[in-house]
This record gives sequence, C-alpha cells and structure tokens, in this order.
Amino acid sequence: MNREDVRRVVARYEKQPIDGRHLVPSAVLIPLLYKDGELHVLLTERTEQVGLHKGQVCFPGGTSQVEDDSLLGTALRETWEETGLRPEDVEVIGEIDDNVVASTGYVITPFVGFIPYPYAFRANKQETKDIFCVPFAVLMDSQRFRHQERVIGEYYYSGPVCDYDGHVIWGATGRMLRRLVDLFDTAAA
Repeated sequence: MNREDVRRVVARYEKQPIDGRHLVPSAVLIPLLYKDGELHVLLTERTEQVGLHKGQVCFPGGTSQVEDDSLLGTALRETWEETGLRPEDVEVIGEIDDNVVASTGYVITPFVGFIPYPYAFRANKQETKDIFCVPFAVLMDSQRFRHQERVIGEYYYSGPVCDYDGHVIWGATGRMLRRLVDLFDTAAA
C-alpha cells in the first residue's frame, strides 16, 4: 500500500465513539514508516521497571497529563519521551477507534501517523527495552496475525496475536493493529 492510499484510508475513517468517561484517558501513536519501500509499523517493548504491562509490546503512548493540551498532545509527548521521536517529525493522518483495557481501567485513543525512516531513535531506558519495526505485510497475513486463545505470561488471552522476531503482539496493541488491518482490508475489497 502506498503512502497516499494509507493516508486516504485513515483520514476517511470515522471512528466509533465509546463512553469512556469513567475510564482513565490515555493515547498512543501508531507510527507508520516505509523501510525498503514497504510499509512497516513501529512498536516498543516495555521494560520490567514500568508499573503496568511489564515486558509487553505496545505503541508509544501513555496516560493524559495536566500539561497535555489534548489526547494527541499526550500521544506525541509520550512518544518523544519513550522513543526520542520529536513531535514535529510526526505527520498525523487520523485516528481509529478507542480501545478499552478493562483490567487497568484505561481508554486508549490511537492516533495514526507517518514517521521518517531511518531515524535516530533514543529509547528511554526506564520505560523502553526495545524499539522495532514489523512489516505491515506480516500483519496482513491471516496465518501470522490471527485470533488465538493462549496463556501469555500470567494472562489468559483470547484475541488477535502475532509472533514476530521474538516479540508477541497481543492485548490492546493487537486489537488496535487488527482494527487498522481491517480498515486496509476493507479498502482493498
């Protein structure tokens, strides 16, 4: 999928509202990039020092703070803190459906944006163990990214899962990626 097709699909999407007023507002950036001419998504692996979701694969992002002017501001600030990606280097193209994490009481607003590549990422060693890219073609492959029921760490999970290069993508991250993949599948049909 070329850059203009991705931009068009995401920009035209009308996100479905949810009632999250009793949940903790948070936001993530779904960073898209082109590496060797192919669409990729950037993900991070959390350290074991963070309070929640230790060692899990996720998008850069976090909880809204008083100083954030918006949830987009939250996503960009947290992305900068966790990866060293400057807000001005992100071309935000839209947002997809909010995602509720019932186990922690968060509602996550995912913003989708293009980022430059290569880039001098700088992992915050307190929060970010690894920064890596996954080819979007892997996520579009229904044999590699599919609904599974399995035990991951201490959790029983039923939902979209993708094993990639030693990383397990699941949970809220898996659900958000599944939504994005479904948008592209629908646009291609």
